[in-house]
Amino acid sequence: MRNMSLTAIAVIVGVSFATAAKAEPQVEVLHWWTSGGEARAIQVLVDDFKAAGGTWTDMPVAGGGGDAARTALKARVLSGNPPTAFQMKGPSIQEWYEEGALSTGIDAIAKEQNWDAVLPAQIADHMKCEGKYCAAPVNVHRIDWFWANPAVLAKAGVAMPTTWDQFNAAADKLQAMGITPLAHGGQSWQDATVFEAVALGIGGNDFYRKAFVDLDMDALGGATMVKVFDQMRKLRGYVDPNFSGRDWNLATAMVMNGEAAFQIMGDWAKGEFTAAGKVPGKDYLCAPTPGSGYLYNVDSFAMFDVKGDDKVTGQNLLAKLILDKKFQKVFNLAKGSIPARIDVDLGEFDYCARRSAYDMNVASSNGGLLPSFAHGMAMRNAQAGAITDVVTRHFNSDLSSADAARLLAEAVQNSL
Repeated sequence: MRNMSLTAIAVIVGVSFATAAKAEPQVEVLHWWTSGGEARAIQVLVDDFKAAGGTWTDMPVAGGGGDAARTALKARVLSGNPPTAFQMKGPSIQEWYEEGALSTGIDAIAKEQNWDAVLPAQIADHMKCEGKYCAAPVNVHRIDWFWANPAVLAKAGVAMPTTWDQFNAAADKLQAMGITPLAHGGQSWQDATVFEAVALGIGGNDFYRKAFVDLDMDALGGATMVKVFDQMRKLRGYVDPNFSGRDWNLATAMVMNGEAAFQIMGDWAKGEFTAAGKVPGKDYLCAPTPGSGYLYNVDSFAMFDVKGDDKVTGQNLLAKLILDKKFQKVFNLAKGSIPARIDVDLGEFDYCARRSAYDMNVASSNGGLLPSFAHGMAMRNAQAGAITDVVTRHFNSDLSSADAARLLAEAVQNSL
């Protein structure tokens, strides 16, 4: 009887271990990819996860360039019920880790797949918490892009600008013809997106780095920043009267439909053109905004410290799928971005994507690869928020450029 009992116990324990080992992968993913092109892209990951035997619970939160989703995340974490994974980027990853909220469990997957060898070192560093991977990158977005309607430009007899003076001249001509020069959505993150592109073009790479990476007070409040705000004032005069509160994808639609000539937006805008069946070079044009640098944003999924074998198994599966070559290609074809992996064949990608990849490689070698502050890559939330508040205040008032530059430096200093 004693031997039978031990055998029975061994069988029960064996079944328990087998059950644990075969825990069905489950994830609850909180994100803000809700526009047409974005939803199409995230569905690639959902389908791959389900095909691998996992259960995906989708938690999309629209609005605010992720602000609403981040608010929802804070509420979830404070209630002791964090999601399995959250769309996150830049220093926010390390901030959440310092709060004890993130897990580094996927580091074993990263070692197994040798992520360090296939990711640019600068991008890999964003994904690590105390040297271990706590997030998985899905792409690289370039921020500093012009998107334009070629038919509208041809009608006005203007070309894609390579300097801000050229853009201003083209915009004046378009405006005189009754055409809205710049499609823009009056949301603070969109204001910041335009602002950082202008700052890069007017100040150059070193100025951008000093101001938005080093947080140098002389750069933030100096004469060059005054010129940046001067250009922002010009751009304010080129948007239509109904821009306030407009979502970015609706501004993209204005360019697509010929209601406006240009938009300044990251290359997720290309996902909207792609979803509508538009062809680059024919139906729309892409070109970097003035400047020699490359402003980047890396979308990633950070893994929260969750309980349960099914959720941990889900995180590991999610990490494996995200860095898979096939997923990196298919996802980024839909999203408008380029793969985070450097070894993915770009043969199926369009001109805009190949231009982005080429420019990124060049910028990586000459110091021009620069993190976007508007999209959470360059600094912590307190400082980014302080800058964005001043930028939006200036864009929506008669605040002088000199006062705006002074307030910018003061706001950042007070947030440190």
